[in-house]
Amino acid sequence: METEDQVRSRFQAELEFIQCLANPNYLNFLAQRGFLREKPFINYLKYLLYWKEPDFAKFLKYPHCLHMLELLQYEHFRKELVNAQCAKFIDEQQLLHWQHYSRKRTRLQQALAEQAPQQQPAQQHGNNATAK
Repeated sequence: METEDQVRSRFQAELEFIQCLANPNYLNFLAQRGFLREKPFINYLKYLLYWKEPDFAKFLKYPHCLHMLELLQYEHFRKELVNAQCAKFIDEQQLLHWQHYSRKRTRLQQALAEQAPQQQPAQQHGNNATAK
């Protein structure tokens, strides 16, 4: 039976490790060193799938790691990661996704900020009409 400190330590180690999976260069490193061919390591990756549960996923700072964890369940993906070009492609796709998300989020925030001042006078005008 694990002590509370051991459970906390394992949780932190697994949290750090699973978030590293969002880094395609780290995945390439693991693949080139043969970790992704070892059955115990593959079993560990399968074990880590519990992080997809909301009770655990809420602690992730880089949720993209869950997608990578899912892809790592497939042998073909693990084999392709040995190729540095594969890791580079994934890295570029992540960057494009984040740029698109960032631009989309900025536009949404700007639109909401522009709507807020327009709504305030209408609300004030509506309140004055009812006060009469």
